[in-house]
Amino acid sequence: MDDIAALMDDVAVASKLATKKTAGILGDDLAVNAEKATGFLSSRELPVLWAITKGSFLNKLIIVPLAIALNVFFPVLLKYILILGGCYLAYEGVEKIVEFLFHRKKEDTEVMEEREENDTAAEKTKVKSAITTDFILSVEIVIIALSAVAGQPMLTQILTVCVVAFLATVGVYGVVALIVRMDDVGYKLIRHSKNKGFLTKAGQLLVRALPVIIRLLSVIGTIALLMVSGGIFDHNIDALHQLFPEIPSVVKQILYGLIIGLLMVLLITLIKKILPSKKQLE
Repeated sequence: MDDIAALMDDVAVASKLATKKTAGILGDDLAVNAEKATGFLSSRELPVLWAITKGSFLNKLIIVPLAIALNVFFPVLLKYILILGGCYLAYEGVEKIVEFLFHRKKEDTEVMEEREENDTAAEKTKVKSAITTDFILSVEIVIIALSAVAGQPMLTQILTVCVVAFLATVGVYGVVALIVRMDDVGYKLIRHSKNKGFLTKAGQLLVRALPVIIRLLSVIGTIALLMVSGGIFDHNIDALHQLFPEIPSVVKQILYGLIIGLLMVLLITLIKKILPSKKQLE
């Protein structure tokens, strides 16, 4: 029992340290996934969020044992996995910017027709995209947590990474659930107070705040994708890390994310034009 208590104490201390080191990426993870989990019909918000959460748990079940095994046998490979993941995140961030700047805004009638025809397909696509992004961000969280406990015994490393991975999923998606249900809480407060007093004003504030928060999350999520990807390149590619030492690291990381993301968008666009589309094959 003393050995178990000592082990749990070591894991608690190591988990606290690892969580502090991953705090920045967890904040980015929250912004990105909150933006991806919004924009659905009210009746579909929680089912969609639950689908993403289950995907996130499955991601962790795959990543944690794989990362620990690679850390033991092929530690150098972790760096290249991170860089590949960074390329995907940069692509996602720049693709959002390109979509916003150059794609024609659709009329309300077009949007309604698309929603009626493609609601299920669009939902599945967005869930898949959210789970893929979560996978990449989870890889970074797990690797940073591993690096924080590198000098600890193997059992402590395994338990610590498992704790951090679990807290990351529960914490991030718990907060996301609170955000997407803000308007429902607001409406309930208004009904409960019968449109009078402080509770009514609080409810109205929550209802009005949700669209603003969603728009902010869209911007913050895009910036977070560029910062996370740029941070991966800055920390894992020595040539980039040594460039522009006079520029603040945050600005430099966003710049790296933008440049590599733009290159990825151009590359993938070119590949799509060269390769036959699914419709052409049919």
